[in-house]
Amino acid sequence: MNTDRSPRIATRLLAVLPIAAVAFSLAACSAPERPSAKEVAAGYHKIVEEAGQTEMYPGDMIECLAEAMVKSEISDQDLANIADGKDLQTSKESQALLVKVVKDAAPGCQPQQ
Repeated sequence: MNTDRSPRIATRLLAVLPIAAVAFSLAACSAPERPSAKEVAAGYHKIVEEAGQTEMYPGDMIECLAEAMVKSEISDQDLANIADGKDLQTSKESQALLVKVVKDAAPGCQPQQ
């Protein structure tokens, strides 16, 4: 019987532990969860205020637009940026999608007069 095997097995097991730890930590640092419409609306309010465009969004229009954004295919990261009050998209395609979603939802989000 080869008694030399036991140290090699232990060494291999110890080598696997750091790999497992890295994989676990990367999973913990994965993309953000999809923000709620309420969180997106709060951040979007901030973006609109900083741009001086509050008069363009009457009533609950921002809340309505935020709901449309969350229901759309806008990425979780782009929604998280908006929820943080940052007008920052991950790509030009993402920016175009955001503009399209807002433009398409805007007529249905206008307050009734």
